[in-house]
Amino acid sequence: MIYFYSINFINSNSRTVLNFPNAKINLGLNVVEKRSDGFHNIETIFYPIPLTDALEITKSDNTDPYTFSSSGIPINISDRENIVVKAFELIHKNFNIPSTNIHLHKNIPFGAGLGGGSADAAFMIKMLNEYYNLNIGINKMEELACELGSDCPFFISNQPVFAEGKGEIFSSVKVDLSGYHIVMIKPDIHISTPEAYAGVRPKQSKTSLQKLIELPIQDWKENIFNDFEESIFPNHPLLAQLKNELYSNGAIYAAMSGSGSTIFGLFKEEPSIQQNWKKHFNWVGKL
Repeated sequence: MIYFYSINFINSNSRTVLNFPNAKINLGLNVVEKRSDGFHNIETIFYPIPLTDALEITKSDNTDPYTFSSSGIPINISDRENIVVKAFELIHKNFNIPSTNIHLHKNIPFGAGLGGGSADAAFMIKMLNEYYNLNIGINKMEELACELGSDCPFFISNQPVFAEGKGEIFSSVKVDLSGYHIVMIKPDIHISTPEAYAGVRPKQSKTSLQKLIELPIQDWKENIFNDFEESIFPNHPLLAQLKNELYSNGAIYAAMSGSGSTIFGLFKEEPSIQQNWKKHFNWVGKL
């Protein structure tokens, strides 16, 4: 399992803190009902995985509240729109922290259903809390993170949870994938939120994911599903094809993460990457 960790580099002039915000996968996702506010209630399992970005902060002598720079995967939005900057501004507003230099190296792909942006924001809150000795408790950090996005609070404690509501109500869950290998494939396919929900038929689950996840992993294929696949796969058959290929190559369980477009497979043994998977973003790791 993944926990919050940091590497602190200290020199005579400044103290730089480097952290590695990690991605997550969804183990099952049921759309339970449409809410009166237009959102949907869901149930899902969030599980952290060791695919990471890198986030660095240091004190600044600048008169502006922050400076922001980035590298890695290009970020095609303004700095002010970036969720990392929004997280900084949220803490700055509430705690009046000093000017800070921020650098984000982006490695987790966008629009992938992996929570990369949410992780970056949550880690920014945790890093600022530690760096400036703000003494913000976990519950308060989760409350602040929730202002930035429904799944942001998950990355505060960063442990597997059963999530309900819009994805921000957590309870403990018994699941440990330690030792399993994971393959993730993310084609260049963008799925908007309206498209994801367009074909979904909300329904109450007969058996909660909180119970189904306790089944042996070899039984997940027939019992644990992502409701978005039913509406998204017909529009993007490549995603269904990749899921089938993961099973054909020995995956014990394969699914789309969140509302896509990453397809992942879990394996007992380290799998080989097929040639056609290399056309897309792909990542292999051990949990």
